[in-house]
Amino acid sequence: MDWRSVILSVGVLHVAVCYGYQISNATEFDEQKDELAVAEDSHRTGRFFPFYTIGRIANVPCTSPSGLSGTCLIAGECKDNGGLASGSCSTRTNQAVCCVYTQSCGGSTNLNSTYFTNSGYPGAYNGGGTCTFTITPSSGICQLRIDFRSLTLEQPTGDGSCNTDRLTIVGASPAVVPICGENTGQHLYVNFVGSGPISLRIATNGDVSFNRLWNIELSQIACASAERAPAGCLQYYTDASGEISSLNYGLGENPALNTVSARGSRQLANTNYGICIRPAAGRCSITYSLPPNDRYAFTVSGDAIAVDPTLLGMAMLSMTGVACTTDYVIIPNPTGLTSDRFCGLGLASITTGARPFVVYTVTNANETPDVANRGFRLLYSQNACAAA
Repeated sequence: MDWRSVILSVGVLHVAVCYGYQISNATEFDEQKDELAVAEDSHRTGRFFPFYTIGRIANVPCTSPSGLSGTCLIAGECKDNGGLASGSCSTRTNQAVCCVYTQSCGGSTNLNSTYFTNSGYPGAYNGGGTCTFTITPSSGICQLRIDFRSLTLEQPTGDGSCNTDRLTIVGASPAVVPICGENTGQHLYVNFVGSGPISLRIATNGDVSFNRLWNIELSQIACASAERAPAGCLQYYTDASGEISSLNYGLGENPALNTVSARGSRQLANTNYGICIRPAAGRCSITYSLPPNDRYAFTVSGDAIAVDPTLLGMAMLSMTGVACTTDYVIIPNPTGLTSDRFCGLGLASITTGARPFVVYTVTNANETPDVANRGFRLLYSQNACAAA
């Protein structure tokens, strides 16, 4: 082969290589354009945020400087999701923010933590209708904790039914009765059913003028989390000492009258659930007692008006065992007592070493005989194990 043939061959090879490189780059560029087009379309439809997937951080729960719960997100994702950036939450990037997410009627979320509020919050709502919020579990999530930072609805009827206003929880296990009245500070744990959503529906009667208010914190709990409530616990407390109370317990009476025109009960009808307390390290028993400044703190069954008000709460007005067939609490295996069922208008201090620490509360469908009752409010304190 002479020098002219060599030059021609090298030239052809150079053109082929360059042409192949251009073809490859063109194909790759077209594929990238297609991917960006899909991502842009997905961004518009809210399926995901394409540019946040690069260096994505774990969307773990976080706490804002003001004490609100949020989800750790990239700042742009938080903004596009309708959240409020509040403080940083990751050392990996300064773009990670604690995203506090608040929505109202018709909203939905799959984030770790969200606040569901009434229209116009922090102002009150005095209208009627149905306000619904839906929570879809993320991967690896089993439970939903519902914290009533504020929940003020109309009181039940004097017979314990939530006829005017009600909060209904749909899609959860176990089923929860409709809730109404004053429940600020209370909380609930409910289970997701597979990957199915849970909806909170608040229905209010606009014909009844009342300043309703709700700010409900919704926290998703992982199946493997130590904060997951045990089975059978609608409420779960983790402190070594504290206070528990029945739903809608309050210091004021129900203004509504019952069907026989007597002062109505604050107790909600048809409840049946467990209030559990996590045993602390080195504690082997727990004691329940009434607060000293609240004589209505155990008015579970009977007519609270028919007795001397100075006697309310005293052990002499307590009933146990087979005498408690309608509304009562169960404290398993109480020390020194033969029955674990308590009702009436008073209660002595009770200690038990039975684990798990739990108080079961039961009310029937007929609260009419329970005049001016408020349910129960108990102080609890876990006791140190005896020295070996």
